Amino acid sequence: MRSLDIAATGMQAQQTNVEVISNNIANLTTTAYKRRRAEFQDLIYQDLRRVGSNSSDTGTIIPAGIQIGLGVQTASVYRITEQGNLQQSNNTLDLAIQGQGYFQVSLPSGEIAYTRDGSFALSATGQLVTADGYVITPNISIPNNALNVTINAQGQVQVAISGQQLPQLVGQLQLAVFPNENGLEAQGNNLFIQTAASGNVNVGPPGNPGFGTVQQGFLETSNVNVVTEITNLITAQRAYEMNSRVITTSDQMLSTLTNLR
Repeated sequence: MRSLDIAATGMQAQQTNVEVISNNIANLTTTAYKRRRAEFQDLIYQDLRRVGSNSSDTGTIIPAGIQIGLGVQTASVYRITEQGNLQQSNNTLDLAIQGQGYFQVSLPSGEIAYTRDGSFALSATGQLVTADGYVITPNISIPNNALNVTINAQGQVQVAISGQQLPQLVGQLQLAVFPNENGLEAQGNNLFIQTAASGNVNVGPPGNPGFGTVQQGFLETSNVNVVTEITNLITAQRAYEMNSRVITTSDQMLSTLTNLR
């Protein structure tokens, strides 16, 4: 019976759905996390009577035909890139992006990664780095004698130095945008890398057309809505139960056949 295999694909799809939802809930408080949504598509169809074929030698055409679907499969896990809320942290080196863009991070391998997690710190040499110690690109160094650091909405990094009346400009942050953000490959640790699907990176200062602005002393929160996720979880659970009921019913039908005398 096809129904056994069809229902099995449905259970596998809903298992993937629950795994995606559980990952969203687990990252409810992860800085700048973007929730995921599983997308599904139907499998190929078996033609028992092909639509549009001739039903007689006079040229009459079958208007509908008979096609039996063979189940469902996971097409993709889509990342929802809507803006998360900005939460004040009162940390001078915490930065949030309001709008489009990613910070650039130089990995130990020399590859450039991208992140919206702006919980930055200073290295032992005064460089602006991520929580894992990866240097921000372009490299920005804060002098040891700096009294405070100010980063404006356009990404200009200025420091106040003892004995100087005017602040000193020590660097300019750059943001990266992509034609297809969902084409970025997640690496964990809030990092993404460029792929052929994401398109070519476009780099520019914050505030330019097509680029977001930078907010100092804020962090972007996760865009996960716990009420929505719990609702989706209940829906996925019920769908899983219905597919398991199909398997049970098919088994009972097969049992009836085998007991015929």
